[in-house]
Amino acid sequence: MSGTMRSGADMDRRQVIGAGFALAATSAVGGRVFAADAPAGPHVGAKNLITDVPGLKIGQAEDAVVRTGVTVILPDEAAVVATDVRGGGPATRETDATEPQNLVHAFDAVVLSGGSVYGLASADGVVSWLGAKGRGYGLASGPGVPKSPVVPAAALYDTADGGDKAWGLDPPYRALAIKAVENASDSFQLGTHGAGYGAMAGGLKGGIGSASIVSAEGFTVGAIVAVNSAGGVVAPGSKQFWAAPMELNKEFGGLGSSELKAVPEDFGARRMQPRKNTTIALVATDAKLTSDEAKRVAMMAQDGIAEAIRPAHTPFDGDVVFAMSTGKLDLAEPRAFTVAKIGALAADTLARAIARAVYEATPFPGANTPTWKGL
Repeated sequence: MSGTMRSGADMDRRQVIGAGFALAATSAVGGRVFAADAPAGPHVGAKNLITDVPGLKIGQAEDAVVRTGVTVILPDEAAVVATDVRGGGPATRETDATEPQNLVHAFDAVVLSGGSVYGLASADGVVSWLGAKGRGYGLASGPGVPKSPVVPAAALYDTADGGDKAWGLDPPYRALAIKAVENASDSFQLGTHGAGYGAMAGGLKGGIGSASIVSAEGFTVGAIVAVNSAGGVVAPGSKQFWAAPMELNKEFGGLGSSELKAVPEDFGARRMQPRKNTTIALVATDAKLTSDEAKRVAMMAQDGIAEAIRPAHTPFDGDVVFAMSTGKLDLAEPRAFTVAKIGALAADTLARAIARAVYEATPFPGANTPTWKGL
């Protein structure tokens, strides 16, 4: 009898949750009624990039000799940002400032970088560039009082990838970041570019990936990720991505998931290169989220790493996910259900972006780097 009662309770919960999502799907966003104005269903954004989210640009720069690079996420206006850290070896800057209880709730940019601890200097370049344009936070104003741009950053470990790291007192990251932010636009390249230039993923060439989804209600969710994971993104002995069930429009090969199988303890360890890792990402939406809601989306989006990489969040990875809201569309009640949907879409979109990073990756120039397309 107790089993029957639990089943009934579970059914009641599913009915309540389902009813909540159904109610959210007939609520208003930005003054529009979902049921009347929404597309027929969810669909990939026009570019299938994070820049499908209105109000965002991406800038990238890399150094082929050093085998490293920088990616800058630049909102048109200061945006809500939250952070969730799951990896055991993170390299981060200003992530404490993104916690909801703290003073600043609007951020001027986010930086993803190679270079491990050296790469965190990339944020210095973006701060200088923004400050020179009068952007940033300031309690005081007046002649000679500069604004203080608040720029969270995360870096991955690519300092053992064979590039020339003899930079002495002048690591390249500040200059690369300035170059990247100056070139920010709504189009950018995937694979061996930006912060993913020097990345590897479970023994295959990693890189920068991105993807987007437009919900049935009309809000957009996008992801950008630099994949440098200890775990693998494809099943051992296969070319099938772990993220295959989330694939849309054959965006990473269209191999499907019919033969995909996860065997206990079979992670493709022959390809793992521990102590040289980290997956860093940002998910974004045009839905107007509070800091607390963005934090929940960042936490939910971390599951996209687990969907796409086995194993994930290891002691050797510094996995970090930022969530950003450009605040273009208001959310009507019940907000919590819409936030839950955004978080779920963010996780799946991040998983797709991870697969696209490895799918699009090319070898280092002049090197015999293993790639997915070479399997």
